[in-house]
Amino acid sequence: MVRLLLRALIFLGSAALGLLAAAALVDRVTVTASGFVVTVVVFALAQSLLAPVVLRLSSRYAPALLGGIGLVSTFVALLLAHLLTGGLRISGVTAWVLATVVVWVVTALATFLLPRVLLREKHTGRTAARRAPD
Repeated sequence: MVRLLLRALIFLGSAALGLLAAAALVDRVTVTASGFVVTVVVFALAQSLLAPVVLRLSSRYAPALLGGIGLVSTFVALLLAHLLTGGLRISGVTAWVLATVVVWVVTALATFLLPRVLLREKHTGRTAARRAPD
């Protein structure tokens, strides 16, 4: 149960970092403070549900797209977050392309690095507790 909660928090954290990075780095991408949490949750849920579907469809119908699964699911998740919430605004083709790439890269890196940072601190605490004299 704790592991599932930790994974969910890491996934939500990586989604938040990706959306904030896109808003900071890409012109014509805005994330509002009032809709940020809802946007992150919608994006993260859409991404987690879409990735396996896109993988299955692309492996069956378009094997050449297998390398772009993350980009496709990120784009569709951004589109859903844009349409379903008031917290994310993206305008222009260039902004959509750049936002998709930025969010994809940042979420991939964060999903890889956040567990190492969080678990390292947890592991360091355990190691220190074991070394403490009785």
